[in-house]
Amino acid sequence: MTITRREILRKMSLLGAVPLLPSLQACAGSEEQDEFPSYAWDGPLGPETMFEHGVASGDPLPDSVILWTRVSVDDGGPAEVFVEVAEDAEFSVLVAAGYEEASADRDHTLKLDVGGLAPATTYYYRFFCEGRESGIGRTRTAPSGQTDRLRFGVCSCSNYAYGYFHAYKHAAQQNDLDAVLHLGDYIYEYADGAYGDVRTLEPAGEILTLEDYRARYAINRRDSDLQEVHRQHPMIAVWDDHETANNSYQDGAENHTEGSEGSWVDRLAAASKAYAEWMPYREGVEGEIYRRLSFGDLVDLFMLDTRIHGRDEPAAGIGDADTIDDEGRTLLGDDQEAWLLDGLSSSTATWRLLGQQVVMTQMLAGTSPLNVDQWDGYAPARTRLLSHIQDQGIDNVVVLTGDIHSSWANDVPINIADYDEDTRAGSVVVEFVTPGVSSPGASILESVSSSNPNIRFLNGTENGYMIIDITAMRVQADWYRCAPEDVATTEGEVAYRNSYAVEAGSPAVYEADGPAARKATAPPLAP
Repeated sequence: MTITRREILRKMSLLGAVPLLPSLQACAGSEEQDEFPSYAWDGPLGPETMFEHGVASGDPLPDSVILWTRVSVDDGGPAEVFVEVAEDAEFSVLVAAGYEEASADRDHTLKLDVGGLAPATTYYYRFFCEGRESGIGRTRTAPSGQTDRLRFGVCSCSNYAYGYFHAYKHAAQQNDLDAVLHLGDYIYEYADGAYGDVRTLEPAGEILTLEDYRARYAINRRDSDLQEVHRQHPMIAVWDDHETANNSYQDGAENHTEGSEGSWVDRLAAASKAYAEWMPYREGVEGEIYRRLSFGDLVDLFMLDTRIHGRDEPAAGIGDADTIDDEGRTLLGDDQEAWLLDGLSSSTATWRLLGQQVVMTQMLAGTSPLNVDQWDGYAPARTRLLSHIQDQGIDNVVVLTGDIHSSWANDVPINIADYDEDTRAGSVVVEFVTPGVSSPGASILESVSSSNPNIRFLNGTENGYMIIDITAMRVQADWYRCAPEDVATTEGEVAYRNSYAVEAGSPAVYEADGPAARKATAPPLAP
């Protein structure tokens, strides 16, 4: 069975997906504050839980950013929501304000594309509905032109049932981040107790329908640490498999039983719609999340979908060489692959970052891949990508990866047999892997890495996140982690652990002496 894009779009349309986001145009720097509408409400107060899922922002461009909230109205009908955007947390200098409607067809979530903003600028925002006021959010636009430095938080794999989101709490406190990249597994689809039992899930069963997926996002978004990282930083997110079902691909998933769990087409459409409603990304084509964001002349960020868009069914196992080596199979799909190759070739930024889901570098046992869910299971697709980068002389490519609940720093050759661990000859790009926020790692990974010299560092057990610090001279990954047992407690502490970096023009990682210095000046966090 091959599911066509048209079929998925038709199913999403039947679910009431809305392709165009409402927009709000800012008057940046305006001193005429009376030109903006003021919020007014003369009816009964709405519920105290009106904004129980917080606020969020995402996908910053030099002149615009997505703002998000959800309202919990009592009657279930459409609700009028007012938003204000300002240059300061006291809202004394407004740049935008207006009313929009949140309706049941998008689960009473509201996403606004606010344009007319200034580049590399921090803004504060808040929402009002039925006399209730949300918390104050803080966001930041991307820079334009010459850019000296950027700092991104990078995270993935936040399993609510497995424990607490200490990594989100730590990242929220870093006031000098330009954005947080989320590389997927933002939620998990399993039934309560099936994969972690520290916290109770809603709904209790495995999520299958649109209402199920909405409810699972809702319980995650009631977590105070997750709310705080959204409130303080814009997020740039892509999905992995658990936003649909474990080990998913375009035509199905390991954790989906056709028939008894409904059709994969219906489940994927429901999961995609809920993701669009609850995540603060800039929607384009329905069901399509790969996109490119530029941060001045320093970074072009390519956020990829290595999970759903064009991913062929995984090989049956590590011995299924005919499938693994099949030139016709893709991980990205022909259109996304062509888009990426063209984008890499046309990029004029100093650095090209690929935000994606599954480990790219080879990890072998003898001559066999250890995990066919990764790029190792789609060897020709990886060869096409890396050969294009090498043949076109495209330098300074850094791959950022999630999914595997562990911390890695890798040299990435086209073929490990051609890689020299002493001189680093053969490496084409480098890869930094972020650990799981709360999902469990595996110590066995560390023993496996010792026989793969391209894997220069691997911690297989600790939870946390990365900070990627970028200048024209180098990209450095700083890992902030906690012990896995801390995830099961509310008192776990995340702390700096170690760093690796890559110099411009040299696709080889090296161990750095310590964490990159914080920015000397950064706007204050939202109160």
